[in-house]
Amino acid sequence: MTQDDLAQMSREELIELVLAEHGQLEASQAQLEALQAALAQLKVDYEALQMKLEKNKKPPTNSSNSSQPPSRDWKPSLGKDRRKRRHGPPQGHIKYERKFVAKPDHIVNLKAEVCTNCHTDLHGVVGQLVDVNQITELPDPKAEVIEVRQFEVDCPQCGQSQIEPAPEGLEMERTFGARLEATVVYYRQEQHISYERTEATLRELHGMVISQGGIDQIMQRVGQKALQKTKAIQKKIRRSAVINSDETGCRLDGRNWYEWVFYSLSAVLHVIRDNRSEDVIREVMAGHTAEVWGSDCLSSQMKAPTRERQLCLSHQIRNLQAVIDRSPPAFWAQAMQKLFRYAIHIHNQRDQMSTEAFQAKLKCIEHHCDWLVQQALTDPDASRLQRRYLKHRRSLFVFLYRRDVSPTNNVSERALRPSVIHRKIIGCFRSKWGAYAYAALASVIDTAELKGVHPFIAIQSLIGHPSIPLPVGR
Repeated sequence: MTQDDLAQMSREELIELVLAEHGQLEASQAQLEALQAALAQLKVDYEALQMKLEKNKKPPTNSSNSSQPPSRDWKPSLGKDRRKRRHGPPQGHIKYERKFVAKPDHIVNLKAEVCTNCHTDLHGVVGQLVDVNQITELPDPKAEVIEVRQFEVDCPQCGQSQIEPAPEGLEMERTFGARLEATVVYYRQEQHISYERTEATLRELHGMVISQGGIDQIMQRVGQKALQKTKAIQKKIRRSAVINSDETGCRLDGRNWYEWVFYSLSAVLHVIRDNRSEDVIREVMAGHTAEVWGSDCLSSQMKAPTRERQLCLSHQIRNLQAVIDRSPPAFWAQAMQKLFRYAIHIHNQRDQMSTEAFQAKLKCIEHHCDWLVQQALTDPDASRLQRRYLKHRRSLFVFLYRRDVSPTNNVSERALRPSVIHRKIIGCFRSKWGAYAYAALASVIDTAELKGVHPFIAIQSLIGHPSIPLPVGR
């Protein structure tokens, strides 16, 4: 609207126009105030969400604050101008040389028979020893075939037929010797070699052609014998005073199963089941009660039949480290972590202390723990751990009262480590018998290692006497 248009309008029309513009201005002003209020509310909501995000933001997961293996930790690149470590032995390092064995298997005498100068015969001349060297070599690993011929003889005196029974290791129904079958099981169980690579290894290294089906039959036979041995191992576990237990995941025919381990000073039992509930523990213990049960804080482990419990302090230190990484300085978490580490240190140094000094330090540890679990905390993660330690207060330092109890559950985790490697290399079990056989063999091998028996010898003892060397007179 121009100035001329306004000049032609009457006074009433101008008043009406001004009132209309004023109404529109008030409406716009109200809308602006509403938008400003909404913007202010959005700003408050944004700040609140940002604060929640900062509080709930978790630190990067690594091996120090979780169960993640160190191989998965993020490692920064080293700077190019870093000081490089000098390779080779340190200054003043004593040279190490392989020691000579007292009784070598073979001796080769190097003595000249003819003089290279005048061609004189030197057979009758006594030589003087000038040097000695020992060479370690492997014999030819090729397999040998033993043919056993069994005869029937008629006694000329009484006419009765006589058939000589085959000695141990040369049974007529045997196809492969005990040492060969033990080698196959050792490759599969301890070295985690697949069926295909086991077949290739036997063919290329030992000159043996065995199909994957033949390897499978060997694993089934030995697995059945190992399963029979696990009954005695399970009885030893039930009678044990202190038991450590842990579990890890495994795959069976495309489904998630779990491998459990029960570790004591006299036996190690592995079982594979389709769940990780307390039913597995009840099945293994069969009504028996342990004196001390060492484990993490898994709910099924906390329901194990026992008089006392020892929480794994390694797990607790990692959980406290997660709190420290998320919200530093986290004084309570640091204090609790230092207390646990100090308690482990005192446990390791117990033999170097007098009884009075050890009891004084034990009393100090208990006093500081009682004070820490009663402190008022605001951090939700720290409060959650504090409630756990308050609930399981009597399960924190059992190892300081009993020498046969460990402060950590590392023995169980180390017993499961080969199974984790097997899972990563092989992938999964294809059948239940394969999983059960693997757990049974692991039980036999780990129990034998407690007595200082080599895994290969433990496997061979399941199969029988080796066919070579041949019995005397054969």
